[in-house]
Amino acid sequence: MSHVIIGPHLITFDQIRIGQWPEMAQYFKNSLKFCQDWLNGQESFSINTSGSTGKPKTIQVSRKQMILSAEATRRFFQIQNGDRLLCCLHTDLVAGKMMLVRSMVWNCPIHIETPNSKPLKEFPSCFPLDFVAMVPYQVENTLLDPNSLKAFKNIKNLIIGGAPISATLQKKISQWPVNLYQTYGMTETVSHIALAKINGDGNLVYKSLPGVSISTTETHQLVIKAPMASQDTLTTNDLAEMVSENEFIWKGRADFTVNSGGIKIQPELLESKIQGAMSQFFPDSRYFFGGLPHDLFGEQLVLVIEMKNQDHMPSVDFSDSLKSSLDKFENPKKIHFIENFAETQSGKINRKETLDKLYQSINTGKMP
Repeated sequence: MSHVIIGPHLITFDQIRIGQWPEMAQYFKNSLKFCQDWLNGQESFSINTSGSTGKPKTIQVSRKQMILSAEATRRFFQIQNGDRLLCCLHTDLVAGKMMLVRSMVWNCPIHIETPNSKPLKEFPSCFPLDFVAMVPYQVENTLLDPNSLKAFKNIKNLIIGGAPISATLQKKISQWPVNLYQTYGMTETVSHIALAKINGDGNLVYKSLPGVSISTTETHQLVIKAPMASQDTLTTNDLAEMVSENEFIWKGRADFTVNSGGIKIQPELLESKIQGAMSQFFPDSRYFFGGLPHDLFGEQLVLVIEMKNQDHMPSVDFSDSLKSSLDKFENPKKIHFIENFAETQSGKINRKETLDKLYQSINTGKMP
């Protein structure tokens, strides 16, 4: 029987089953309550979706789905009983919940940390961790902290999800002796259903997990058939290029496509192209491409940058750098600065809400 470690407390699965744990912060209580429900055989759990296949909603996920997901990941990484896990993702969302499920299904000890930008900061530099999941900003901040970086090198398997990883970050982390993968998945598939090896060359090819079938529609939207999914067949809003019957390259979101004068532009592809320019001129700013309504072209391509200093204007050098990185029709017609981007519940940029706020501010003459 394995256990959960929270700060100085080691709590066995038997203790969790009967609700025997010390007083602690509410976040940890909620995490342990989920584990208690699981260990006592609860068959269904409510989880909020992020909107990958439509509007965000709450769905019911079965115990069987979660077990199938955990077992597919175990086979992919060849996890052994007793391997050490770290949960540093929010356990209210599917990614964090699945880390807890993996611990219980795999019979592995798990450390639970409050989600923060440097989850390895308090770990001893020599402490081994066999399986960890993070989001990109946690990895970025881990590399900036010397203590965290020492612990990072002792991770055996790291999966990174929640948002696409930048080519710059890929190059940074690929030099370390860690088995690194970018994930593809959603709440409806109960976490990831495909993984892409990160090797630093910028080319991410996703391979589906055992038991998962993938294909694309005529409009290149990814279709998933997986035993752990909430539906027999899921047609996603993600655009993909099939490489083989079980491998694909992610191209971006169909609902983010900008149609300007009949030319369809995929923002995520442009965002990867200008990473170098953004790192040079706006290293601490988030950004994205999007479309704003235009009388003549239907939509106009714009670049939106999150910036506290509203008086800052892009330099000629920055504009020249964009032009050298992008094709003729990929250059933004305008660059807009916004103090704060709207976000989803899971912390991702809410592009639609941010663009709506920007468009409204342009019409009213007030800065967003």
